[in-house]
Amino acid sequence: MQFKKCLMLLLLHVVLLNSSYTCHAFTGQLSSISALVHISVRQHSAPRCEVAYIRNAAYKNQACFSRGLASTNNDGDISTSTIAGVEVPNSTAKPLSLLFVAQFILFIGVGAVIPTIPLYGKAIGLSSAMNGLVISAPALALLILAKPSGEYADKARKPAMMWGMAIIALSDLGTALAQSVIPLVVARIGLGAGRCVSESGERGILADLASTIPELRGRALASQQAVLALGIAIGAPAGGYVVEMYGPRASFLCVTAAASLALILYNFLPETVENAPTVSDDGKVFERSNMTVDWGDLLKDSQWQGLSLFEVGAKFGYACKLASIPLIAAQVLPGGAIGAGALVSAAGLSGLLGAPLGGIFVDKFGSRTTLVGTGVISAAGLMSIPFSLGAQDFGAVPSWALFSTSVLTWSIAVSAQNPSTTAFAQEISPEGSEATAMALPRAAGDSVYLFAPFLLGSIADMAGLPSGSECFFAGFCTLMGTAALAVL
Repeated sequence: MQFKKCLMLLLLHVVLLNSSYTCHAFTGQLSSISALVHISVRQHSAPRCEVAYIRNAAYKNQACFSRGLASTNNDGDISTSTIAGVEVPNSTAKPLSLLFVAQFILFIGVGAVIPTIPLYGKAIGLSSAMNGLVISAPALALLILAKPSGEYADKARKPAMMWGMAIIALSDLGTALAQSVIPLVVARIGLGAGRCVSESGERGILADLASTIPELRGRALASQQAVLALGIAIGAPAGGYVVEMYGPRASFLCVTAAASLALILYNFLPETVENAPTVSDDGKVFERSNMTVDWGDLLKDSQWQGLSLFEVGAKFGYACKLASIPLIAAQVLPGGAIGAGALVSAAGLSGLLGAPLGGIFVDKFGSRTTLVGTGVISAAGLMSIPFSLGAQDFGAVPSWALFSTSVLTWSIAVSAQNPSTTAFAQEISPEGSEATAMALPRAAGDSVYLFAPFLLGSIADMAGLPSGSECFFAGFCTLMGTAALAVL
């Protein structure tokens, strides 16, 4: 039991410290990890403390402020771990580690599918525009269910996570078995529904856990992004190999298997929400079930307006990644589908650099400043793609290498952007309705998937335009969203 606890804590330490020592992570510094990480399990009487805001009463009893946060056992003793010089309660470290493990497994499967989605459409004879419609199908469910899913997750995190993950597994199985466009679209809509419910719970529980370690909030959120990036980096080349060996359908079975494993692991996470009544500053008692936030009220705030517009612009880049970049990569990179998978894998690995940097920038300069900076860089990466494709070989550097550099520039920037987006949303969310509030900019961004893949595919099909013009358009939209966040 002690070995299991140490193993889970070690995973969290390594991932979090990756944020502080990114430059050393790839230069043989593993031998000095013991000097950088000091794990201390302390047993002593609990001092007087102020209870931290964690909504589940049983979970709340384990979290208190005493200089740093610490967890207490039934005897009143404190058990903490020191990470990057900050005391972290084991009641936070252990579930956070388990959450990272589950999502790492899931995103290995997701990585296997990313280079496959547009190729699957081509394999059944869809045009670029029709392929864009299939890719955008999940966005319909994401948009419609965003607010109900957030409200459901604010009542309880685990049921939302587990039901959503089960739907994801079934939907990807349906995708693999689909024989025509209609069942394919139905399966993808089901995927959107599962993602919407599961991600609402995941964002909520991550916000609950991160709130117990405010000094490491940015790096904790960045650690999640680094874990996802590593999963994609492993899954993408494996997916390319699976496609070459067994066809595009087989890659969706990888997601089904990964989602099933994640579902099992989610069952062991603690519930951090309880529908207990809360007392406001003026003494009024509110039931948790009635504490919902209205999106219309949020949109009266310029901060939520700017964040929502930023998400809209950023999602054009992600739509381009799904609908256009794999097709371009398969055409210009050596190896076809395997080359496209390798590029997606490299983009995932670049997230191991970008996400920790983003976490550090959030903790040092603030989430909004980080969002604006990374937004400009990501837009520049996308807008440079048609120029990279149209350029003659630059000395010994082929044009496909320039294209890859543009894609990786975008990837590093958005991986640094993700923790700052989550941190900014958490900072301005009303207490008790985090999942519902955080679903607003996510829904605004997901609405782009309803039309962006089709729009980008239509631009790609236009005669006379340079190759990669749809990527330039996506980058321009990203830049406009960033400008809106900076101004509002």
